[in-house]
Amino acid sequence: MTEMTNPYAAPRAAVADVYEGDAGVQPVKLWSAKGRIGRARFLAYTMFSYIIFIVAATLLGFILGIAGLGRSEGLIVALTFLLAIPYFVFYVLTGIQRSHDMDWSGWMLFLALIPLVALIWVFKSGTKGSNRFGAPPPPNTTGVLIGAWLLPVIVGLGIVAAIALPAYQGYTMRAKAAQVERP
Repeated sequence: MTEMTNPYAAPRAAVADVYEGDAGVQPVKLWSAKGRIGRARFLAYTMFSYIIFIVAATLLGFILGIAGLGRSEGLIVALTFLLAIPYFVFYVLTGIQRSHDMDWSGWMLFLALIPLVALIWVFKSGTKGSNRFGAPPPPNTTGVLIGAWLLPVIVGLGIVAAIALPAYQGYTMRAKAAQVERP
């Protein structure tokens, strides 16, 4: 007896997954516009890249100062601009991946140029499960969580310092003035 097949049935083929990683997550690609990253990873990566940029700019200024080129403002501006290019490229690439996590096109990153709108990339959660940009990002590691919490801690310390330092300076000036008035 010959096996009869339905000529109108869908074809059957074995299809391998593109990535066979941990529980259907995709790997993190640092220097790519493809893929997805979550909120914590976005905050951590942009925070660490900013710290690297500041340290590199400080070292550049220190080296130029030692070399005697610290007074050449045009050279300092040009070299700092050259240092900033990889930082901005990395920020745009991670912003695009964060947009992909929210199931938005990477072009939506232009909205981040509007003041306070960029907070959407921080507070809006990504889509659950897979979306049109791929599988969900991997779970956050301890280093990612530390980097993500580093940003609000630094901002909080900056606000406290911005309030406390001028208050302390005013206090010391009043104390010195009070000492001068006493005979």
